[in-house]
Amino acid sequence: MSILLIAGSPSEHSRSAALLDAVAQRLQQQHLPVDRLHIRDLSPQALLLADFQHKTITRALAQVESARAVVVATPVYKAAYSGVLKVFLDLLPQSGLKGKVVLPLATGGSPHHMLALDYALRPVLQSLGARHILPGVYATDAQVPKDGEGQYRVGEEIASRLDDGVSALLHEGLRMPVSAAFAPVPFAQVRCSV
Repeated sequence: MSILLIAGSPSEHSRSAALLDAVAQRLQQQHLPVDRLHIRDLSPQALLLADFQHKTITRALAQVESARAVVVATPVYKAAYSGVLKVFLDLLPQSGLKGKVVLPLATGGSPHHMLALDYALRPVLQSLGARHILPGVYATDAQVPKDGEGQYRVGEEIASRLDDGVSALLHEGLRMPVSAAFAPVPFAQVRCSV
């Protein structure tokens, strides 16, 4: 089972990439195979001209096809997901996400763009046939600040929400067993009175 992380930011170092990195760490702690797709690394000409024969496009489409689950991260510009992500999603076949679980992530300058996940990105993911679109995680710039080394770091509140998102991805979306808080009790030991 592979989980594909799609970075939809035109920038190499971005807040949305920091969210994606935090999700990758959580998935790797569960010993799950993680694959990455940075849309900015695909041929810009092939993306814009929809050149399905270009090697970067064929490889990217194969990554999506072989993934069981997809995590999509994007910055929000003008109340919508990035144009880079839009161009890539336009290349997917109409059933490109069929049977897949999707966890959407987004970052934006203020809380005012929070609904871009639900009103801009979710309908597109749904139209591509996603089996289950999990509740997204949106973070403002203040919630993903730069550290002393100039790297974006996920704040505590967003880290907690990412924990919840990854848990939902694993347990609700991929149907992985939830770790039991109690030891199983054999039926022979169950006592009840009426």
